Amino acid sequence: MQPNSEYFTDVLIIGSGAAGLSLALRLADQCKVTVLSKGPLNEGATFYAQGGIAAVFDETDSIESHVQDTLIAGAGLCDPSAVEFIASNAKDCVQWLIDQGVLFDTEITPGGESRYHLTREGGHSHRRILHSADATGKEVETTLVQKASTHPNICIRERCNAVDLITSRKIGLAGPLRVVGAYVWNRRLERVETLRAKTVVLATGGAAKVYQYTTNPDISSGDGIAMAWRAGCRVANLEFNQFHPTCLYHPQARNFLLTEALRGEGALLKRPDGTRFMPDFDQRGELAPRDIVARAIDHEMKRLGADCMYLDISDKPADFVMQHFPTIYEKLLTLGLDLTKEPIPIVPAAHYTCGGVMVDHCGRTDLNGLYAIGEVSYTGLHGANRMASNSLLECVVYAWSASQDILKQLPQIELVRQLPEWDDSRVDNSDERVVIQHNWHELRLFMWDYVGIVRTTKRLERAMRRIQMLQQEIHEYYANFRISNNLLELRNLVQVAELIVRCALSREESRGLHYTLDYPGQLENPKPTILQP
Repeated sequence: MQPNSEYFTDVLIIGSGAAGLSLALRLADQCKVTVLSKGPLNEGATFYAQGGIAAVFDETDSIESHVQDTLIAGAGLCDPSAVEFIASNAKDCVQWLIDQGVLFDTEITPGGESRYHLTREGGHSHRRILHSADATGKEVETTLVQKASTHPNICIRERCNAVDLITSRKIGLAGPLRVVGAYVWNRRLERVETLRAKTVVLATGGAAKVYQYTTNPDISSGDGIAMAWRAGCRVANLEFNQFHPTCLYHPQARNFLLTEALRGEGALLKRPDGTRFMPDFDQRGELAPRDIVARAIDHEMKRLGADCMYLDISDKPADFVMQHFPTIYEKLLTLGLDLTKEPIPIVPAAHYTCGGVMVDHCGRTDLNGLYAIGEVSYTGLHGANRMASNSLLECVVYAWSASQDILKQLPQIELVRQLPEWDDSRVDNSDERVVIQHNWHELRLFMWDYVGIVRTTKRLERAMRRIQMLQQEIHEYYANFRISNNLLELRNLVQVAELIVRCALSREESRGLHYTLDYPGQLENPKPTILQP
């Protein structure tokens, strides 16, 4: 073993977004925490989140209303107890963010008092979205990074990919099955390291990179879902992949998101001829839930043979638009587009993974000592369709509830003394990386074509056949060559793609984000789709 290639910690958190860093800060005063960041520390989905975070701060709003809106958006598949749990703890957990130094936008009331400026997004019946202009995620992430980077009990390791979880069964340890650590690919040193831990937390985000077009950063490759599945955890509802309705259609900015808050402040969706179409699909118009809006855009594009639709807020005063959406305004200007003067071309793109690793209210998975929080998890909050700005909220609420449980359990857990080192003595360096790139592009393209916004059984079966062929190729490649970042991500994406298609094939109805031409109706008593390893 190379020097310093084995480490230990009380709690290993895999992922450095809002969920992972919030949890680290809540734990660090009482234990040692290691946070793995796959790329640079702030290169995650949180950093790019524009809209905001939902919580009841207005006295005319209510927790009951937030719950009801979420249940409606979830199309009959939310877990009511999870929705109630998250909405009830929303204000306290958002206040914790404020206490850490997160600055949300404020406004002055007619009476001269300062209060938080709340915006409204699709599916919400009230203004309840706290935000920092149109770069809320950036404000949250940079604040948490600053706090975590200076905490003496938090060790942050950038450019480190978790390869696989290590369980007690793998090392022949007696007693109940539990997680005891993880193998970690240190990209800077190009070696696999062993990390022992009393508790491991998956905060790895979603899997939208499985699709050709996505608003997500490159790291969203379903790593946590795949690792948990390989370790024996159940997953649920992976057929529900949310496609954000309004991603910029431009060759130089393929994954730039145009926040739903634009529609909340009056932006209209239009055809190329300038006419509106959303009232033809839903009485809520542009503020209908995302699944409805994305399908409407997809329908109009296919009906008209158009490359894109358009988002138009040019009838609002220019000062208003620039004040509320400065990041988007400046970005579009660099591409020759003026948000204040013209409609902006948009298309739907894969955005959010509504299913994931099954957890309870404390973020506990099926494997002792393993937790999952944030987008990697299935809590029951989102059902068949995530309501806007509930995702950052889920991150911070489960960071709180998981921290309470972890601190209670830690004193009873013994750190294993030694783990087997990674063995790469029988593999070679690959001279055929083009194979990985080819498989990578093939996977993302057929997932977009066959498992996208509108599906059929035939398309899903075709996707499954392709997935099985890729899995065989990747397994052979993984067994014979030294690992790399692209190989690890491809291995995980193909695994998650299989789980997505298996879930989609088992749901014989159209509900929320899962729309199939073969089963356009809805079942009377829908249930979550649960897969067991």
